[in-house]
Amino acid sequence: MSDEELIKRIRQGDRLAGEELIDRYYAPVFRYCRYWCGDRETAEDLTQETFLRLFRALPGYREKGRFRAWLFLIARRLCINESKKASLCSLEDGEALPDGRDEIERMDDRDELRGLLQSLPPEQREAVFLRFGMGLSYQDIARATGCKLRTAQSRVLYALKTMRKRMGHE
Repeated sequence: MSDEELIKRIRQGDRLAGEELIDRYYAPVFRYCRYWCGDRETAEDLTQETFLRLFRALPGYREKGRFRAWLFLIARRLCINESKKASLCSLEDGEALPDGRDEIERMDDRDELRGLLQSLPPEQREAVFLRFGMGLSYQDIARATGCKLRTAQSRVLYALKTMRKRMGHE
């Protein structure tokens, strides 16, 4: 069932559709929040708050096929507000996430790659995370981060170039 179909059912009062939407997106939103704050408890709180705000705002959502980007925009705003309280941290090593499929966690096992990612400017690091860790399209990255499509593409491109250069693969 598509996101738009679930949203339609939720608007009609179908609680199971709401639970299915949460099941579908809880782990990706959690990983994203975890990326921002590093602290598992805070990430869980931010993830729950993301869904609370989502369901409150759902009546005003206009279906344009971009639900996923809108959801990550909500999470991003909450994470930015939280990051003003605490500094941006990397994921902690070795701690399993709810679905056990966190691509970034697997990448973090390699110290060199982790160091390369951490050395990137925050905007580039976020774009790389959203593109490769969360599987968002460039258009969705632009919507989630509030930048232009070309900017999202450039951030990923420059991050990859920088990483290749630092690895000696110019």
